[in-house]
Order: sequence, then structure tokens, then C-alpha cells
Amino acid sequence: MEDRNSISDIFNHTPEEESHKEKIQTESVVEAASVFASTSEGELTPRKDGRYEDVDVINLQNIRQVYPGKKSDFVLFENLNIDIKDFAGHGQFISILGESGCGKSTVLRYISGLQQPTSGKIMIYGKEKTEKDTIPMVFQQYSSFPWMSVLDNIALPLKMRGVSKDECYEKANQMLKTVGLEGHGQKWAKYPLLSGGQLQRVAIARSLIASPQILLMDEPFGALDIATRSSMQHILLDIYNNADLDPTVIFVTHDISEAVLLSNRIYIMAANPGRVHTVVDIDLPLVRDTSLKKSEKLNDYVNYIDGIMTQIAGEE
Repeated sequence: MEDRNSISDIFNHTPEEESHKEKIQTESVVEAASVFASTSEGELTPRKDGRYEDVDVINLQNIRQVYPGKKSDFVLFENLNIDIKDFAGHGQFISILGESGCGKSTVLRYISGLQQPTSGKIMIYGKEKTEKDTIPMVFQQYSSFPWMSVLDNIALPLKMRGVSKDECYEKANQMLKTVGLEGHGQKWAKYPLLSGGQLQRVAIARSLIASPQILLMDEPFGALDIATRSSMQHILLDIYNNADLDPTVIFVTHDISEAVLLSNRIYIMAANPGRVHTVVDIDLPLVRDTSLKKSEKLNDYVNYIDGIMTQIAGEE
């Protein structure tokens, strides 16, 4: 959207809509809305400031997902289209928000190759994805191999590619430092030898060691306590801010504040059928840290997005 009026239209609700949601027409939220590039049903409009480039990274085209049932089929997606574009001069950190059942995790499984849609295409950098295209994914459940050391877990993707042993372990040791696991390399990658946060660091390091251009994360911090979650957010931001590549991170979460802190774009999904309801650009500093959680601007975004999600819940 190109002007403030087009954004503020989102705040104009019918009396029926107002009956099931709190008002979000506060001055601070409207002020925050003026910097959003936000549209309904997933249609993207380039920003005037040049931060958005019309270069495709990932496209989900005309996706249909049907699960057969005894009495009737369940249609998760009907003609779902998602376009994830490049941002000029830096990577993309994309978060997906939405209530349970709208298909957030399924979208990640499509991109990773863990699941195929009933029909439709998944495009990566303009080419249809094949079984040979491997895209790493970090799950909420700890996915390390407990019979292997931390170092061997991290080095595994390089070993599978036939990289020499010396290079594997040299890069694995570098990744240990990157994710703050120095001194833990020879431990077995399992609880309670490692904490939940440390096990997620192993998974992130293993996913990053081959320098992927795309990294998928499905609620990776959902099982962590508040302090550990905050620490992991800081580590993830540090990795993202200092990446050598121009990475695209796609991050599923239920935590609006977490999504705003980490992302430069947020896709808000609705259900029945699953679809992109609204796309919101986050205009915060490119290089961020967890201190931004206390900023008024971040809280304005949180309130704005919470209002949209409340509206969606009332419509369904």
C-alpha cells in the first residue's frame, strides 16, 4: 500500500465486527500503521523506499491440499498462492502467524520437500522444486541424533556431501562458536547433558553449516522457557545479522512479539480454507537485538497485528 489512507482502511469495521473484538483505533497504532506495507489476501505492493525488490525467492502457486475423510474430504488449501520476494541489500526474515489449523507448518513442509500438495507448484528462485532440492528445517522438537556428539551432529550435512573430514570438523568448530556451544563439542547431543536451548542451538548449527540460502524454522523456541527463548532469539538475530549470504529465513511462531522482533515481513494466515489474509512489513532497524522488545514502535506493531488476528478469529 502506498499511502496512509489505504492502511487505515483496515481499522474501519462494521458494528458486528466491533462486537467480537477490542477497538484498535488508537493514535499510536494508526501512527505505526502508516509505515506498514500491508495488503489483504497476500497481494504484495512494492514499497516506495526501495527495500522491496520484485525478485522471487519462493512461490507457492495454486496450491490445493485435500485430506480424504470417511464422510467428507477436508480441504486445507484451495488455490493458495504465496510469493516470498527478495529485499534489496540484505536477507529476508519472514514470519508466518495464524491460528492453529490454518496450515502454517504445512507451508514449511512443502518448501522443505517433506510434503507434496494435492496439486499446485512450489517454485524456488523461479524454478519448480525437485526432490534433489534440499532445504533445512528446524523443528520445535529436538532433532539432534543422541548417539552422536554435538560436533558430529553439526558436521553431518557436510559429511553427507562428501566433504573431507578435516574441513567438516573445521567448519563444525566454527559453528560451535557461532551458536555459543564452545566446550560442548564432545558431549552427546541429548538431554540432560544439554539443555533444551543448547539442543536447539545444535539443530540450528547443523542447518546452517552448509550455508543454505533458505532456512525453515517451525516454532523452534516454542518448548523453551522465557529466559532461554529470549537468549535463542538473540542468537538467531546475531546469526542472521552476520550471515555471509543473503539468507531467507521462514519462521513459524504463535508469538506476535517474537515475529515482530525477528522479521522484516510477516504473513498472517486465516483458515477454512488456509490462505494469506494480510502481509505486514516491519519497519524496524535492519540490525536488531532483544532490547527492541521494550520499544514503543515494536509494541505498536504487536497491537496492530493482534487486532488483525482478532478480526480474523471473529470472521471464522
